Amino acid sequence: MIDSGDTAWILVSSALVLLMTPGLALFYSGLARGKNAAATIMHSFMSIGIVGVVWVLWGYTLSFGPDVGGFIGDLSWFGLKGVSATEPGPYSGTVPHQAFMVFQAMFAIITPALITGSFAERMKFSAFVVFVVLWITLVYAPVAHWVWGNGGWLRELGALDFAGGTVVHINSGVAALAAALIFGRRLGYGREPMEPHNVPLVVLGAGLLWFGWFGFNAGSALAANGSAVNAFVVTNTAACAGLLGWVAMSWIFGKKPSVIGAASGAVAGLVAVTPASGSVGAMPAVIIGLGAGLLCYGAIQLLAKLKIDDSLSVWGVHGVGGTWGALATGLFVGVGFSSFGDLSVASGRGVQIWYQLVGIGVSWAWSFAVTAVILLAIKRTMGLRVSESEEEAGLDISQHAEPAYRL
Repeated sequence: MIDSGDTAWILVSSALVLLMTPGLALFYSGLARGKNAAATIMHSFMSIGIVGVVWVLWGYTLSFGPDVGGFIGDLSWFGLKGVSATEPGPYSGTVPHQAFMVFQAMFAIITPALITGSFAERMKFSAFVVFVVLWITLVYAPVAHWVWGNGGWLRELGALDFAGGTVVHINSGVAALAAALIFGRRLGYGREPMEPHNVPLVVLGAGLLWFGWFGFNAGSALAANGSAVNAFVVTNTAACAGLLGWVAMSWIFGKKPSVIGAASGAVAGLVAVTPASGSVGAMPAVIIGLGAGLLCYGAIQLLAKLKIDDSLSVWGVHGVGGTWGALATGLFVGVGFSSFGDLSVASGRGVQIWYQLVGIGVSWAWSFAVTAVILLAIKRTMGLRVSESEEEAGLDISQHAEPAYRL
């Protein structure tokens, strides 16, 4: 039976998750240089348009359609054929099938937008458009089906991912690492200052992400119930802990408490708690958030020492944060949230950790390999990077003829 309260919560949650992508646009724009601010926003905004259409046509049915060998959904729901706006579907419980579909669309929209931070300030816009269509089809849809689809092999194995630690964050973070390696460094990297141009935009974007994340995690309960309440509480708790952990690291090693570090730490905490938000209580969320702040800060410093130019630190926050969160789900599942059920520390927890490690390893391998193939194919056909003169001028002018600021 359709429940009006549950349906209302999922529709509101869908709107909250959609807001995260414009929030991400502001967050990334503030981190970029001023001459690339509008182009950086355009990447996230175009992800809404491209994925919003692809999801309705074939993205949803490949991700959640009737299973084909545990690997992918079939095309039964192409163009939303048979996806009802009034009746529940195989995943939606007490909400209409289309409500579940549009909720999942918002997850698909933000995931390639996250990747764009790794190649910010140097990708051709035409190449970006092709990349998003191919990536959502060949990388996102299979992994979403493995983890969340009925019959998906990781779901059948028992790997847990409540709201997207594997599907969204590991998937996008590892793709970002592949992109950073294939694109190479920006002109002047390591020789010229490439500081964020607008700190208030970074904080505003992080605040919108934090706000939207309540729909991201609590909405994944697919009902207005205790699971949603717990997910809401642990989401906020982990974000707070992540903020404190990152600021502490910046204060210790950078000698000053960083404003951008506070924003980044909150996002890292949100990333890490995402897969665990349906199965852990508040105290584990503190540990998960603190761990994310420490580990993600360290990961970004590591890439800098290796001179790998992940422009806006996508791998450090989403790849490492998502990996830590997926592992922490196995470590703390059922702790402080008894509604999830008890696992035997002697046997069940060890098995669950193994399932989580399998999900992490497979997602890393698939995302890195297929993303690399997509990018290399585009590079050899239409080209990935703008010319040196276009990069020097900035993508706002060279790609869009619209500077973010007219001073």
